[in-house]
Amino acid sequence: MKKILLPLLALMLFDTLSAQVRLPRLISDSMILQRDEKIKVWGWASPSEKITVRLNGKNYRTAADRTGNWSVVLPPTKAGGPYTMEINASNTITIRDIFFGDVWFCGGQSNMVHQMNIHDVTYAREIADAAYPQVRQFLVPGATSFTGPQQDLNAGSWKAATGDNVRPFSAVAFFFARELYDRYRVPIGIINASVGGTPIESWMSEEGAEPFPVVTATITRNKDSLYVKKMMDPGIREPMLADRGSADTPAWSDPAYIPTGWRSINIPGFWEDQGLKDLNGVVWYRREIILPQSMAGRDAKVFLGRIVDADELFINGKKVGGTTYQYPQRRYMIPQGVLKAGKNIFTIRVTNNNGKGGFVPDKPYCIFSGTDTVDLKGTWSYKVGVVYPPAGTGSEGSGFNPQYQPAVLYNAMVAPAINYAIKGVCWYQGEANTGQPEMYAKLLPALISDWRSKWNKPTLPFLYVQLPGFMDYNYLPSESNWATLRESQLKTLSVPNTSMAVAIDLGEWNDIHPENKKEVGLRLALGARKLVYHENIVASGPVYDSSWVEGNKIVIRFTSVGGGLTTSNGAAPGPFDIAGPDGHFFRADARIEGNTIIVWHNFLSNPTAVRYAWGDNPADPNLVNKEGLPASPFRTGQ
Repeated sequence: MKKILLPLLALMLFDTLSAQVRLPRLISDSMILQRDEKIKVWGWASPSEKITVRLNGKNYRTAADRTGNWSVVLPPTKAGGPYTMEINASNTITIRDIFFGDVWFCGGQSNMVHQMNIHDVTYAREIADAAYPQVRQFLVPGATSFTGPQQDLNAGSWKAATGDNVRPFSAVAFFFARELYDRYRVPIGIINASVGGTPIESWMSEEGAEPFPVVTATITRNKDSLYVKKMMDPGIREPMLADRGSADTPAWSDPAYIPTGWRSINIPGFWEDQGLKDLNGVVWYRREIILPQSMAGRDAKVFLGRIVDADELFINGKKVGGTTYQYPQRRYMIPQGVLKAGKNIFTIRVTNNNGKGGFVPDKPYCIFSGTDTVDLKGTWSYKVGVVYPPAGTGSEGSGFNPQYQPAVLYNAMVAPAINYAIKGVCWYQGEANTGQPEMYAKLLPALISDWRSKWNKPTLPFLYVQLPGFMDYNYLPSESNWATLRESQLKTLSVPNTSMAVAIDLGEWNDIHPENKKEVGLRLALGARKLVYHENIVASGPVYDSSWVEGNKIVIRFTSVGGGLTTSNGAAPGPFDIAGPDGHFFRADARIEGNTIIVWHNFLSNPTAVRYAWGDNPADPNLVNKEGLPASPFRTGQ
């Protein structure tokens, strides 16, 4: 009898537990709910289970349907709090510290991901002074789903921008939210759903991708779990190649190791530019660094700029830092007891998978403690630890990154938030789509339409960032996918209730993640202040409106001129390019006349087209309005 009863009791206990009401992770302690709108509270329970939601002294009753889904709708509530919400069913859930305010969904790729913590040198004061208990972020964990929209997020919680809790905040989103809070004193919630390196197609729903047959075909193909498994784990692998630097005894990072056969190389710099042609693999760098007595035994910090792709830093044989991918700036803490007065052995193991490997120029390379700083730039020694086979000899599944597949991020990171009322969207993405920049002019409006449909808000405000300059500076006219993608972003302003933050002046030639995230956030906030909060302000720099030919010159008219056209550095406006009927562009002269720009080239008598700040990274774009906001890059005739 006991053998029969025990399983029955276990089954009854399981049924009781499974009947308990559950909530999505977004509906949890410290959440910000959207003010002045009806609010949906939803969750799961056993079929037909009766549920009561109590908030602000009122009860809202419902029952779960046959599949266990339930929801209630709360009436609009003014900004404020804190409130406590109680959900009663077969169990009771209490949610505390709730505020009503404005909720912004912040999405995109790595420049939206980048946390305050990554920029803790530039924004050390902002982190130290962070005391914004009513600015809160819900950081959506990265996840994918090939099978369709998910009901809930894998993890996550609401955190206030106070103390070290601000470090995981998206830097762009934090400065955006802080600006709005400081102006309106309304609680601001950020739902941060962003993943580095991801194309816009990953963030669209299957329905939203319907205008793009190639995308929908990929979505359909990826629903075959066997196909996805094969692509992710094809079972054909190159043998793991041994790294001599780690395998040798002693290892090359060991102070007891006596170096032989090492060659000279400079830091910063890429090894392909210093005699190691087309080498993908592991290269070790080594140098004796002389430190003063004042640094011995103390805490210190090392700046190693940026390294392509991965690195491990050893000092006197002890590993003190490492990064697995190329984009973060290397800033490593050195604990007490590692450094010595006099000679210290620095060893850096650098792994590069493709392209140029090594140390990115024009970044800081030094070690410092207190008031002492020692420069690490200059001549080091190097030795190759392992050479990878040429590209293309790997497995069939190489290059299949789940996060890059269409709809997978929408399914796992956006769909679970669709029931959560929001004020608007902030979007910073596009770098991953520069391979097909013209298509972005269709994809971005499609994403906006898709999300507006899913949130059931046809005019949901959508704020986005135009890509900053990146890569080598352009001093001569050039063709550019980055410029064309910026043009696609500019065209998206034709979609109603959108605003674009121009960032062409905020880029860094050697960093796809420029440091100045604060200004990006503030420019997004300007767009919100005008578009959403209806302030009578100038929220944008000059935007191309129209142009016409007068003799050998082209005259350009702009909108959003504010107090008038000017330049940020007092020089003539530029860079402008001008072309004749053959379409060949020359770097042009230009001047401001009232609210127009006159562009010409002395040897071109019949101009037909003009471009402004056109290139991957145009040098010194300086056209602004008198409010100091930069003009968007553009070209005529498109």
